[in-house]
Amino acid sequence: MAVDELAARFGDNDRLAALVASLLRASVLVILSDVAGLYDGDPQSPTSRVLPLVREVDDATFDLVRDRLTGLSRGGMASKLKAARMVTLAGENAIVASGRETRTLLRLFDGETLGTLFIAHGKSISPRKRWIGFSAQAKGELVLDDGAIAAIARKGRSLLATGVRRVKGTFAKGDVVLMVDGAERQIARGLSNYSSDDLQRIRGLSSREFGDILGHVPYEEVIHRDNLMVLDPPAGSG
Repeated sequence: MAVDELAARFGDNDRLAALVASLLRASVLVILSDVAGLYDGDPQSPTSRVLPLVREVDDATFDLVRDRLTGLSRGGMASKLKAARMVTLAGENAIVASGRETRTLLRLFDGETLGTLFIAHGKSISPRKRWIGFSAQAKGELVLDDGAIAAIARKGRSLLATGVRRVKGTFAKGDVVLMVDGAERQIARGLSNYSSDDLQRIRGLSSREFGDILGHVPYEEVIHRDNLMVLDPPAGSG
């Protein structure tokens, strides 16, 4: 596969590295950058300092790399935070450190504190969820509203039909589907309990209404949380 094909399929190099690290179940992903790590302010400011430890890549973390005037991310650190978020959600650790210093990797292996360490957020996830999130081919796409995105990405809940705005593609029950926001940014992947035809009929509805539409209610959830893997949380936008 050509480099441009890899970029089109997986996104930037940081995201690709995070995907590979998760599939290998590597205990730590090291990203070498042109900066020394994640700063607590503008890296160009002499008063800013590198944060040695980040326990969770959340909204406040992403705010550190946004320009307060434009709202846009500074440099390429936002993509590195997204990669760190993916790895830590999978239950592994990540380090962002300077690639311009000498012997950076060897010094890290020796236990020296360099850059920023992002520690695992919870336990290592199962091979099943890794397969859903990173390996299986998606057969369709669900466009979610903001409430559904917050529920699955921040609260660890299942996806309900009430939060599905649009259904794209043709897929069967049990197929892997993408979950995206209104801007087509991937939020998560999961195994659908319903076919695309059935979902077109019940999207936006509560499970109490499924029986009148489908004649039965096999599942209350479109995608159960046990069959769902968050890839890119709302905090990574912008």
